[in-house]
Amino acid sequence: MIRKRHFTGWLLLVLAACSVTGEAPEMTSPVNGLQNPDPAHNSRNSLDWPGVYTGTLPCADCPGIDISITLLEDGTFWRSVMYQDRDERPQHDQGEFEWDETGGIITLMVAGKPQQRYRVGENVLLHLDQNGDVITDDLAANYRLTMMPGDPDLQDREWVLIELLGKPVASERPPTLRFDGATGRLSGSDGCNRLMGHYRLGRMHRLHIGDNLAATMMACPDMETPRQFTAALQQVDNYSIAGGELSLHRARMAPLLRFRLTMSEE
Repeated sequence: MIRKRHFTGWLLLVLAACSVTGEAPEMTSPVNGLQNPDPAHNSRNSLDWPGVYTGTLPCADCPGIDISITLLEDGTFWRSVMYQDRDERPQHDQGEFEWDETGGIITLMVAGKPQQRYRVGENVLLHLDQNGDVITDDLAANYRLTMMPGDPDLQDREWVLIELLGKPVASERPPTLRFDGATGRLSGSDGCNRLMGHYRLGRMHRLHIGDNLAATMMACPDMETPRQFTAALQQVDNYSIAGGELSLHRARMAPLLRFRLTMSEE
């Protein structure tokens, strides 16, 4: 569940930190995402903007605020925010985003209320200040969210569980996972019920699976495997792939979960 106190505090902090005003430097192409001299070709219709954007915003009372925003083609978004040295796990929210009339700026909306504006550039979101201007002071580089590259070896493939907490999985219906590269959504089965949620990739094979995993509610004879599987997923913070096998780890410990590609994917 989102902790509203922290999230409200984060929004106020960001707005206060973004109080710097001033015009953005003049640019000559939409690639920079700062100014578009040709209204017929804007960020919305000219850039490949759907994807996952990550960065670390300045924080007044912590080392930084890690943020990840997934923009989907259907006009919805999913956001993850974590205060370094304060939060054990990220906070999450989701909603819709609206484009302005220029097709260059989006506003994130949660429950119909505007949250934050960004200028959309080539593989980047520029966090705007209260006046809707690009921040241009000495901290400007800290208000950029960069689109994360995908991993075709991991994403858009069907993985079936072969080992759970160091023990082989022998089941007629083993758990499965699929990481959708276009949406940042996770799907699959815990061996009993269908799973749905979100995930986020980072550099150096970092992987975070949101704690908002949802599942259908069917009862099965073996409920211990699904419970252990879901609990292990939420501890994962990195992954490795070798020889057609996917291992999900926490820190540098032995794999919590090991998968192989389904026969159709091999």
